[in-house]
Amino acid sequence: MSGAIERISDLLDLGGPVVALLAGLSVLALAVVLYKLWQFSAARVGTHARLQAALDAWDAGDRGGARARLAESRSHLAPLAHLALDGGRDTAIRERLEAEAAMSFARLERGFRVLDNIGQIAPLLGLFGTVLGMIDAFRALQAAGSAVDPSVLAGGIWVALLTTAAGLAVAMPTTLALSWLESRVTRERDFADLLLARAAAPRAPARADAGGADHVPA
Repeated sequence: MSGAIERISDLLDLGGPVVALLAGLSVLALAVVLYKLWQFSAARVGTHARLQAALDAWDAGDRGGARARLAESRSHLAPLAHLALDGGRDTAIRERLEAEAAMSFARLERGFRVLDNIGQIAPLLGLFGTVLGMIDAFRALQAAGSAVDPSVLAGGIWVALLTTAAGLAVAMPTTLALSWLESRVTRERDFADLLLARAAAPRAPARADAGGADHVPA
């Protein structure tokens, strides 16, 4: 453990403030990704077995069964589904449903801009650090005059390139994580659109059940 800490400290010393800034961005990106994973898990993103069963019962005309299955769901879309089943055909309710769905997805997408900015700025910071390092290396070369040591020049160049590698190391996993999170939200949005459409236009009319809660009007 102490050896790993020493290596990290050496990298920070070699790369200077640019690598230190990139290290801070990597910690921020990791924190955001872990928070989003926790949020998605708590909201049951992608876990809609009970909602799907409720929609199937609704399509079959079993209104009571649909509501019973919906009551068991812990998905973040369950309140939306409740409102949709109660009055999804009404224009005013439909507008409210769309607004609440937009707010629900806005909460899921919170933090995406941070990850996107880190993914874009990290390579630029790395390149900036490399340019600064190359300037220092060639300045040392000029100062040495005819007594230049090639090993010193090579050492300065690889240290300069270290910041580019660090920038790419931060940007690539951040971009991949953001793409995965965005794909999950896209699938959630598609499912919500399907939910609203099926709630507003079920395939079968309501049928009478044993308790008489739902019935076909005479």
